[in-house]
Amino acid sequence: MEIIWWLIVIASFIIGFLGLVFPVVPSVLMFWIGFLVYHFALNSETLSWMFWIIVFVLTVLVLFSDFIANSYFVKRYGGTKRGEYAAIVGVVIGMFLYPPFGIIFVPFVLVLIVEAINSKDFNQALKASVGSLLAFVSSAVFNAVVYVLMVAWFLLDALVF
Repeated sequence: MEIIWWLIVIASFIIGFLGLVFPVVPSVLMFWIGFLVYHFALNSETLSWMFWIIVFVLTVLVLFSDFIANSYFVKRYGGTKRGEYAAIVGVVIGMFLYPPFGIIFVPFVLVLIVEAINSKDFNQALKASVGSLLAFVSSAVFNAVVYVLMVAWFLLDALVF
């Protein structure tokens, strides 16, 4: 039975990493499922309280990374405050609209529309919209690094210490 529980833990981690490519998959939730299955089905003593605190903090960072990255990159590429808000709204709408492409293209289109209306300069609007695409890529890279750290810490806590 232990092998089955380990397979569930490993499968949840794999599905979590797939969420980087397919944003419709709730990545961070899948990692938590793996951690909790291990804790409740395999060994409730090896994961330290520090592990749970750090994983919780990293989870909060991951959950807000898309919003923070979109706001930052739109602003960095010359977008207005309204463009930043459009990017954030685009991320929320994009999560539910045509996954996985919605989270990439909805912020781009919304920022383009808002910036084109605000600035009347299409090239500047396009530049700010490109910021939303860079935000998606940077957020995905950040999330990948965080997920690797979470799994590495889990493996160290569960198997080594």
